[in-house]
Amino acid sequence: MRIVLQRVLKASVTIDSQTKAAIGPGLLLLVGIGPADTQKDLDYAVRKIVNMRIFSDADGKMNLSVQDVKGSILSVSQFTLFADTKKGNRPAFTKAAPPDLANDFYERFNRQLAQHVPVETGAFGADMQVSLVNDGPVTIILDTKKELE
Repeated sequence: MRIVLQRVLKASVTIDSQTKAAIGPGLLLLVGIGPADTQKDLDYAVRKIVNMRIFSDADGKMNLSVQDVKGSILSVSQFTLFADTKKGNRPAFTKAAPPDLANDFYERFNRQLAQHVPVETGAFGADMQVSLVNDGPVTIILDTKKELE
């Protein structure tokens, strides 16, 4: 899994000019699923995301998690995180999981996250417009394959 985490003051997803989901303070997740991702990757990602101390405490230090601040998560599927840009100028996406596998995995990921914090989602495979106000800015990349090695 490759996930871009952004600490946000607010974020939303619009599809066909209609707001599909919106959150206040919390995390926007751009979630890419690879073909070799397993339950171990999913469990690791959820544990890291809900416990990562990237929100400021009373002293202004990043010491609190999204759970601690009672924040929400907006999770957006993002197969382009697996873009292969080595050849030419047009990225290839063959390193992303096939859509049926990725969708199932993405839905399980969101259900597991929702056991810890409120979760809103985009629509898998849809053409979405994502709006956000990045807080900090704080943007972190989580790659389960690299971190679980």
